[in-house]
Amino acid sequence: MKRSFRFISTLCLLTLLATALAACGGSKPASTTDESQTNTEPSKETSTTSKDVPTLVWWTIGGQMPSNFSKAVDAMNAYTAEKIGVKVDIKVASWGEWDTKMNTIVNTGEPFDIMFTNSGKYSKQVAMGAFADITDLVQSETPDLYKLIPENVWNGTKIGGKYYSVPTYKDSALTQYWVFDDKYVQKYNIDIINIKTLQDLDKPLHDMKAGEGKSFYPLPMTQGEGLNGFFNDYDDLTLGFPPVGVKADDASRKVVSVLEQPDIMANLKLLHQWYQDGIINPDAPTKTEADKGRPFFAAQAFPGAEISWQINDNVQKYDMVQHYGPIYTTSTIQGSLNAISANSKYKKEALKYLELVNTDPKLRNMLAFGELDVDYKNVDGEKVIERTTDTWPLAAYTQGTFFNLAVTKGAPEDQWEQVKKLNEAASSSTILGFALDISNLQTEVANCQAVWDKYKYELITGASDPEKMVPKITAELKSAGMDTIMKAAQEQIDNYFK
Repeated sequence: MKRSFRFISTLCLLTLLATALAACGGSKPASTTDESQTNTEPSKETSTTSKDVPTLVWWTIGGQMPSNFSKAVDAMNAYTAEKIGVKVDIKVASWGEWDTKMNTIVNTGEPFDIMFTNSGKYSKQVAMGAFADITDLVQSETPDLYKLIPENVWNGTKIGGKYYSVPTYKDSALTQYWVFDDKYVQKYNIDIINIKTLQDLDKPLHDMKAGEGKSFYPLPMTQGEGLNGFFNDYDDLTLGFPPVGVKADDASRKVVSVLEQPDIMANLKLLHQWYQDGIINPDAPTKTEADKGRPFFAAQAFPGAEISWQINDNVQKYDMVQHYGPIYTTSTIQGSLNAISANSKYKKEALKYLELVNTDPKLRNMLAFGELDVDYKNVDGEKVIERTTDTWPLAAYTQGTFFNLAVTKGAPEDQWEQVKKLNEAASSSTILGFALDISNLQTEVANCQAVWDKYKYELITGASDPEKMVPKITAELKSAGMDTIMKAAQEQIDNYFK
């Protein structure tokens, strides 16, 4: 229930998801980490193209910049300048550098107006004073935006009873899928419908490995994601820190050391065995970007998402099967957020821009798909589009609602209605609505995060032996203050649900 591999959240997802997903988090696209390929010029004081048309700096996440990126943004700006008198300077941090880049911007006070964030970072950034309180402003200045997003989704963004971001209203309840390249399903007669657990994956993954040879890896991974959705059973309290959580269906709401739980340990052992057996690529702990055309991956997704993956990966057919969810947690709602800088001179204009993104289909499609008649073409007005390139770098799940977004040709025409139905059918974490207040825990959280960051890539990709590593990691986490975090979290949860 957290973003597929959660602490990404929801990062995650592939560039393939640029036209479809969320995430949290599904899987990420093949994109460069070379800064020469990334739109990360030093940000000057937020500029204006004229006295009347402010240009907002919007930091987001995505892939490598195509040659027509500036031209596509110019077309958007011409449209929004006429509609609401606002333009944007979209700055894109690559999937591999996003965490570090956003931390640097917040820590140094580099000017920006809008920033994409998620549950792994949001509460920390709010505690640091990075984002503006928009509680009153969003209701008075952008009533259409406020009305569009359901109350429970807005409530999922609250910290201390206030709104510090605009949530992306999409597949806000998490549904997890296995995704197979159909050619391997057919070749190895894989019964995908009955694969529900990691253990169920063991035979088909080994069958593929045995049949395809030594250099073939049925479960390719990257360091930051590991196996997407691995910690879904545990609500991370919006901390974005997997070692602490509450089992999502635990009526007692007990805060636990997640790595030490028997189910997590069993799955970590299985990952390690797969790594030793060559199921997982040996460079997984250091690999920063996913390759295209993977034989199998896990993702947070929704009906029709495979169409975009097929386009982006040049795969003839992906088979996608639901194995978990849908379920709401506070973190799933916080899987995609856009916050406004506390220091922005254009808070109202930034909100009006986000309102337009969420209410205007034409702008929504341009942001999600790129340059009209180059990256995509309209098939049925602004309701159905056909993608004509696979190079547009921006991830649609980071931008705005799915419910004014065109359906990609080949996906179900009622795709977004199906997503709404998933949201409506979702179960809820027993601590839905709760977000850990870390204002008095920032030292402990920072120290524990540093410990986790030392070891996580080796652990979540199966490269290290969990029977040796988990006790070592846990001991260091306790020394860094994990027990203090857990005690405070339990007290806050008990008070919240009195």
